[in-house]
Amino acid sequence: MLPPTYFGLLLLVTLGGFFSPFRFVEAPFTYLGLVPIALGVVLNLWADALLKKRATTVKPDKKPTSFEEGGPFAVSRHPMYLGMALILLGTAMVTGCLMVSATSLVFAYVMEKRFIPIEEGNMEKAFGKKYLDYKEKVGKWF
Repeated sequence: MLPPTYFGLLLLVTLGGFFSPFRFVEAPFTYLGLVPIALGVVLNLWADALLKKRATTVKPDKKPTSFEEGGPFAVSRHPMYLGMALILLGTAMVTGCLMVSATSLVFAYVMEKRFIPIEEGNMEKAFGKKYLDYKEKVGKWF
């Protein structure tokens, strides 16, 4: 399974918060969740567009053919994962069920353990010192 599959499954769990009897936040405060959702969508679309423009892979297990440091990559080495985590968090906020907010943490944990080490290893192999210097300047998540 690739990151979007984990995201999709966890999003379904998060949406289940709409049916939970344990709603802790009510409208209009739940609408604050639209902010991280919008930010997450923008991060994903922006990062994806930059990678497509450079004709490099978005798949963490594939060898990258180019290196992007601009746009959202200037503030996060993994803006697409950050964006997906923000969408999950925002969706949990919109449901008003704080218990489902754990899905964003589960997503981040899976990315940390399963995908980020492979992806960063591939980047180090492909770009060497340039990528290591980038890692010194830019945080993994933000």
